[in-house]
Amino acid sequence: MAAQIIDGKKIAQLVRADIAQKVKSLKEKGINPCLAVILVGENPASVSYVTGKRKALAEAGMTDRSEILSESTTEAELLSLIEKLNADKSVHGILVQLPLPAHINEDKVIMAISPEKDVDGFHPVNVGNMVIGRDGFLPCTPHGILVLLQKMNIETNGKNAVVIGRSNIVGKPVSILLARKETNCTVTICHTGTKNLEQFTKNADIVVVASGRPHTLTAQMVKDGAVVIDVGVNRIPDATKKSGFRLIGDADFDEIKEKASFITPVPGGVGPMTIAMLIENTLKAAENQCGA
Repeated sequence: MAAQIIDGKKIAQLVRADIAQKVKSLKEKGINPCLAVILVGENPASVSYVTGKRKALAEAGMTDRSEILSESTTEAELLSLIEKLNADKSVHGILVQLPLPAHINEDKVIMAISPEKDVDGFHPVNVGNMVIGRDGFLPCTPHGILVLLQKMNIETNGKNAVVIGRSNIVGKPVSILLARKETNCTVTICHTGTKNLEQFTKNADIVVVASGRPHTLTAQMVKDGAVVIDVGVNRIPDATKKSGFRLIGDADFDEIKEKASFITPVPGGVGPMTIAMLIENTLKAAENQCGA
């Protein structure tokens, strides 16, 4: 029996429609939720992501204070802009699109953003709050994965979950969120140092693959009825496409969908949820800062 495809696009639209209603209510109270997205340089993938985020802001009725900076922007100039936005009470959220040019220290930039405006959920204060279960901003992609599981009524209680990848953006935080009491999975983190990856994935009820490498997860590596969440976005050459490439995930979608119970496609799975959660965090930031 073929897997049920998890339509992240559709679920994200529902989440965003709900947020738009809440934004409308806030605006009636004189609060205009505002996000500043900062893009440094012209990395094509980053430009595409920022365009998507700005479109979602407009749809939600939020104020867009985006700053598009040249590749030659210095670290000091970027930090100065962040300081200015931190102090600006009309700006509720700040997001610096990663990766940054090599001459700018990413850690310094993340640390410079006020935790109250860190809608990416990358600041150590928000990461710490997530680890100990206190309220704060959850990182958007891991949070989006949890919402997908909830909206699809996928049982997580007591399930074995394997996370492939240990990045600070996806792998580590999603493993923490899956292990939380309310989700209640038993979690194994696998990575480039893992010997015999298949022995772990074969026993998993839920596999989250975020390795950044195509074909990391194949059909023979998953058990019948497993839930597969594919976070990967890989560009591979395709002469039939106008762009000259197509997007695939880290999992062999066509093969695995014949064995899994649920699977996310790429594109249209986890990606749209990341932006929806960013908009939700911006709403939350506005509510928190304005005491709404």
